[in-house]
Amino acid sequence: MAVRRYLGVDIGGTAVKVGLVDEEGVVIVKSETEIDRSCKKENVMQTVTRSMRELAITNDINISSLFGIGVSAPGSIDMVSGAVAKSGGNVPNFGGTKVCKILEDEFALPVSVANDGNCVALAEAWIGAAKGSRDVLCVVLGTGIGGGIISGGNLIQGCKGYAGEIGHFLTHAGGRDCACGGKGCFEKYAATSALVREGSEIKEEWTSGRIIFAEANAENEEALALIDRWTDEVAFGIAGLVHIFNPEVVLIGGGVSAQESLVILPIRRKVNELIMEDFTENLVVKRASLGNDAGMVGAVKHLMDEQIVRTVETQPILTGDL
Repeated sequence: MAVRRYLGVDIGGTAVKVGLVDEEGVVIVKSETEIDRSCKKENVMQTVTRSMRELAITNDINISSLFGIGVSAPGSIDMVSGAVAKSGGNVPNFGGTKVCKILEDEFALPVSVANDGNCVALAEAWIGAAKGSRDVLCVVLGTGIGGGIISGGNLIQGCKGYAGEIGHFLTHAGGRDCACGGKGCFEKYAATSALVREGSEIKEEWTSGRIIFAEANAENEEALALIDRWTDEVAFGIAGLVHIFNPEVVLIGGGVSAQESLVILPIRRKVNELIMEDFTENLVVKRASLGNDAGMVGAVKHLMDEQIVRTVETQPILTGDL
């Protein structure tokens, strides 16, 4: 029996990643295309459809033979209607985009769309660092904070699919203004951008996480103290989420997760110190493993799970004696 194949799409703030992904989560071929943030030449969905067609032509893929298209996108996603919420994350002119309808009309294939953090969580629980685990908290540290929650083997989606907005979990009452309109959101204190903001206040040249971590690895005491304060904030938020969801695995993703000794190990230690003792039993805190492929893979997993649900819902109900 032939292995089913899908197109996975990962829409980011600066680029679109497209890949051919099979039903085992293997990325067979992939490409990346820069987004026109001015939207003068083409909008984001035009970039997506062009990228998909170019991948198909370059690799001799018959799109009509595929079993569907899974899309990972930033911001709040109404997974019921298959559209982006008003904010649209960090993607220009993306709010309100009817992702599923556009791609279904273009390619005549089943389509699903999910938040990028949720897709990372799905991918990691499927074939990544949390494979085999049924209760997973995934926290992705970047310009903001993304993530997703797997409970009992299922992605927590909420009534419209907006669940899992970990970055807007309130950790500081009346705190810093957030782009979401709230005050004191987790990401304003624990995202990588928060680390860089405080770092640039210490030294003008500390304008990126890469520079700050280089200084810390060179044993610069100010940089080490800065990262220590920042990992406190990350751990505080994770500890609150652990008390709510009681996961067996906490995954840390994002570029900074490569810093095992400066990021993963201190967060692990601090989380275990902050949470109640019963919650520490068998809890694993570690780095996510799938990197840049996670969005595409998780988007395909989300589509596959949706297709299973739809198949079950359309099965006839047998009545009478058997």
